[in-house]
Amino acid sequence: MRDMFTTVAPRYDFITRAFSFGMDPGWKRLAVERAGLPCSPFVLDLACGTGDFSKLILGRDASARPVAMDLTPSMLRIARLPDPVCADAGSLPFADACFDAVFVGYGLRNFPDLQTVLREIRRILKPGGILASLDFSLPRTSLIRQLYLAYLYAQGALWGCLLHGRPRVYTYISDSLRGFLTAADLSSLLTTLGFHQVDAHTFIAGGIAIHWARKPSTESADIK
Repeated sequence: MRDMFTTVAPRYDFITRAFSFGMDPGWKRLAVERAGLPCSPFVLDLACGTGDFSKLILGRDASARPVAMDLTPSMLRIARLPDPVCADAGSLPFADACFDAVFVGYGLRNFPDLQTVLREIRRILKPGGILASLDFSLPRTSLIRQLYLAYLYAQGALWGCLLHGRPRVYTYISDSLRGFLTAADLSSLLTTLGFHQVDAHTFIAGGIAIHWARKPSTESADIK
């Protein structure tokens, strides 16, 4: 996975815009706006890519403290953000209950053990802290799902050929999505893992979803 993202890093922003028909910046703004961040938030930009969430948050609050984390050093170099961290999301190198928010852009579906990552996110969030995730999602209707996956595969193969001479470079998007969840299923999983106030907003017939989920302010028992 790291080698693949090293290959796509220089074109990552272009591909994100191309696959989203240019709507990606608006989706990210909505994810930040509805997160309800406090003043001077301490925020983890997980699987940060080129750092869009960090830059948006700093644009809204110059006193914010975003930490950009990614598995791929080349992504962090392109992001050019302070406090970069290169680490695996399955074992986050942060103390318990230290972040006001965690933002994830197009990352959850790429984690091999999603539940472990979500538990780690919950661990590092302060009580009342929020997770906001923007990602591709499986449409619930079978026909739309198949058409959407076919579109993503064809689009990926086209741009892979044009930009790299390798059609399989960007078909990882459709490949990773086939084994992922619908927006409703991800909401249910977040609830099961101990998040509350779980909300989701979908786009493109359910093919894109933003999720917001809070760690409870008080808990009677730890969720395992």
